[in-house]
Amino acid sequence: MHAVFRIGEVREFGEKNQLYEVDLKLTADDDQQLRQLTDRLRQETTGSTGWYRLGKLLFQIGQFGKAEELYTALLQQASEHGDKAFIYHQLGCLKNDQGQYKEAASSYEISLKIKLKTLPEDDSSLAPTYNNIGLAYNNMGDYSKALEYYAKAHKIYEKALPSDHPSLAISYNNIGLTYSNMGDYSKAFKFFEKALKIRETSLPSNHHLLALSYNNIGSVYFNMGDYLKGLESHKKSLKVRETSLLPSHPLLAFPYKWFGKIYRSTKDYPKALENFEKCLSIRKNTLPENHPDQATTYSDIGDIHRLMGDYEKALSFHRRALDVQENEQCNPLDCALTYINIGETYREMKDYSTALTYFQKGLQICQDNLPKEHPDLAVVYHNLAKLYLASRQYSIAIKNVQQAIEIAQEKLPATHPHLLEYKDTFEKIRNEM
Repeated sequence: MHAVFRIGEVREFGEKNQLYEVDLKLTADDDQQLRQLTDRLRQETTGSTGWYRLGKLLFQIGQFGKAEELYTALLQQASEHGDKAFIYHQLGCLKNDQGQYKEAASSYEISLKIKLKTLPEDDSSLAPTYNNIGLAYNNMGDYSKALEYYAKAHKIYEKALPSDHPSLAISYNNIGLTYSNMGDYSKAFKFFEKALKIRETSLPSNHHLLALSYNNIGSVYFNMGDYLKGLESHKKSLKVRETSLLPSHPLLAFPYKWFGKIYRSTKDYPKALENFEKCLSIRKNTLPENHPDQATTYSDIGDIHRLMGDYEKALSFHRRALDVQENEQCNPLDCALTYINIGETYREMKDYSTALTYFQKGLQICQDNLPKEHPDLAVVYHNLAKLYLASRQYSIAIKNVQQAIEIAQEKLPATHPHLLEYKDTFEKIRNEM
């Protein structure tokens, strides 16, 4: 192993000369974890030339802008179809991680089109491209199209690879993520567990893809109302990411986002706010200003301010979220969540007509983009029920809360906090009728 250093602190050297002072600590030759990780990183950054390997490395360490500059220059020089297909694929990866999902899908599809000129549709080398096209559609909220491409990739992987191959884990993970987004958490959990089982046996214990598995399993526990197990999984995710990623990598924000969501659900609002602000700080330093993930964090922070009774501050953060979501390539469901959060804020301010306007906007988007029995729809119906209860429209209120209960009973555990809350609201409405 060549000399390897751990990065300590990074400090700007001067103000405008773009120089940085980096504290490096020489690692021991017998650092087994680091040896495994660097060996794996070396495998994952292979390429036909040093330039392509550099591009992969820049992408792996979160230097997306530099990687895009390099690949754009390489594309102008590329003459071989294979080189162009590879570069478009990598540009798709970069666009996806920067939240530019339409451009990501376009780049992947150009790569696929080039490859299909010389390869059959079920060639094993096409599977990563099918997978990534699926990922782009998943991020845009088009889950049926995402599953269509994931299925193509999975069919190839099952035919061409051993059952414990890491690429199969990626496939299981992506399918699980889509089912989770569709609200089918039990099915999602099965796919996430398959992915984790492969990764735990085939990857170093500090590999970033293990962190992804812990993150996704934690998200399912959260959505199923098991907040303690969710917290444990996300702590595992953070521990791996802190040892495998640079301090400037945007993926470090995700555990803090989930910590915030969990503490919000357990009503520890100061702790939730602290974690959402930590998430936002990382994203501001690592992502473009108009990245969709920054917008969702603004809305999360706004919701905490609502829960703490500071409605003007809540609305201020929600408006910052909408400034991005209404003008960029965001998942429409992210925008719907912000509308719903704004509706909740106006409901608590007793401005019921404005609240209803925002709830209806959010509901329409959810109905257009989610299955009829998705748990997120139950949340909106419950919010509407509380609004109609407050405005003494009891018959409409009872109808909405019944819809929420029916969905929750179908999709969530009997002890889920949301279902218990819906039943409590039902009793309140019935007592007022």
